[in-house]
Amino acid sequence: MIFRLLGSLRQYWKETVLTLLFIIGEVILEVLIPFITADMVNNIKAGADLSNIAKTGGAMVAAAIFSLVCGALAGNYAAKASAGFARNLRSDMFKRVQQFSFGNIDKFSTSSLVTRMTTDITNVQNSFMMVIRTAVRSPFMLIFAITMAFIMGGRLAMTFVVVVPLLGVGLYVISRFAMPAFRAVFKKYDKMNESVEENVRGMRVVKGFAREEYESRKFFAASEDIKKDFTKAERIVGLNGPLMELCFFFNTVFILYVGSKLVITNQGQTIDVGQISAMLTYGAQVLMSLMMISMIYVMLTMSIESAKRIGEVLVEKPTIHNPENPVMEVKDGSIDFQDVAFRYSAKAARDALFDIELHIDSGMMVGILGGTGSSKTTLIQLIPRLYDVTDGEVRVGGIPVKDYDVKTLRDAVSVVLQKNELFSGTIKENLRWGNENATDEEIKQACVIAQADEFISQMPEGYNTYIEQGGTNVSGGQKQRLCIARALLKKPKILILDDSTSAVDMKTDAYIRRGFYEYIPDTTKIIIAQRVASVMECDMIVIMDGGRIVDTGAHDELLERCDIYREIYEEQTKGGKHHV
Repeated sequence: MIFRLLGSLRQYWKETVLTLLFIIGEVILEVLIPFITADMVNNIKAGADLSNIAKTGGAMVAAAIFSLVCGALAGNYAAKASAGFARNLRSDMFKRVQQFSFGNIDKFSTSSLVTRMTTDITNVQNSFMMVIRTAVRSPFMLIFAITMAFIMGGRLAMTFVVVVPLLGVGLYVISRFAMPAFRAVFKKYDKMNESVEENVRGMRVVKGFAREEYESRKFFAASEDIKKDFTKAERIVGLNGPLMELCFFFNTVFILYVGSKLVITNQGQTIDVGQISAMLTYGAQVLMSLMMISMIYVMLTMSIESAKRIGEVLVEKPTIHNPENPVMEVKDGSIDFQDVAFRYSAKAARDALFDIELHIDSGMMVGILGGTGSSKTTLIQLIPRLYDVTDGEVRVGGIPVKDYDVKTLRDAVSVVLQKNELFSGTIKENLRWGNENATDEEIKQACVIAQADEFISQMPEGYNTYIEQGGTNVSGGQKQRLCIARALLKKPKILILDDSTSAVDMKTDAYIRRGFYEYIPDTTKIIIAQRVASVMECDMIVIMDGGRIVDTGAHDELLERCDIYREIYEEQTKGGKHHV
């Protein structure tokens, strides 16, 4: 997992290596400064002249300046490396998600993917910076400082034999207790982001039902849950400070007491004032290094959880991929379902579709009717391989869909789903999602067929009118017609409308169908609808119930022999309870 993530460093390896080199240089210079200071203190005590003192002082200043330069350069390169690493990692995750099939997307919730691409990557970025700076600096500082302490202080450095294990064990215990709380937070982040996403997407519903207070309470509960876990973890981690101070003061008292006693009794023969001064500095460096190592441990444990979550996305293999020698051309819009069965996952209790046998000739207009949950949408999603069948085979143009290049197949199939999206940008920019090279004339013609040209022309800026994110500044019917026009611009072999005229009036719906007959006679047209009027004139109507195809035929044939179709027809056309 770590090596997979480090693969996202790419062009930032140079900055990473330079950070490590400058950090090592900074540490070496920092541990030399107390040594030089001790030498100067001893020279002053011995009555050295001003030139010697100035020379030693100059060396100390030079070491400090070079240490500062090394630190600054390390910080600069570390920032570039960590920010670049995060950018590449975020880009790699986004590209991977773009390759996912609907089945892969179903495995990860939207809110979880958002958390992984924001909070988790930020955690990994911060940890990476800490690793290439602090995680290198602290161990080196610890080793160099202890080594210099034994060189300078001799037996006096034995204080570290007591303090270092004590502090190390204490910090390890504290970190171990804090980790479970940190680990629990990430799934709760997903839950909180899900609450925010649902609230923002459903803002009109929330306000329509005056449920703002309920949504606020739901968000507060999720936020409070995260706060409790972080508070618990931070309280435990907060013990680092008192433990650090205890060891620091013990070390200071020990060095001052034992060191002073040795200076007095041995009259500076074994140790002198300069060495005591250096020992105090080395003691602070050793303890601070241990403190930082413990914080690194906490941060890395948090980021490991984040790294695992990021790794899950990066290693997830798309369930739909190209064959070795894909077919690069779709001959026509004929469709065959041959003994097809489908379930959304291996854990699903039952198949969503089964025993599906259906043939559609190229250029036909086919209507699909059925009650809620009859798997109408599931059926049409198998045609462009948004999902793959569990059993059986789907053919387009006489060739199994699994044999096609995925992009080629989907370019030949335009699907206007129940929940289509418009993106922030002008109407023209949105429509060119269907064909980025479409001319203004082609855009206008597609909008004429989709009955969108009239309302677009009435807008102040026409086709350059700006669409807000999600299409919030156009009506539901206008949004559906724009999505149909966008699909038409692909010039598909197969056009699928999944209840995509539900928000338009029956007259406009009829005009759209008439446009299909006149302008795209060779395109296979599949219309999923709730209204019988939307499919009555179709060449074939498919009746679905409970994941099966109950019957197929023209309007008159089904009216005679299919009870389900007759019931829907009579209810909608003879003044029944749900008259339309």
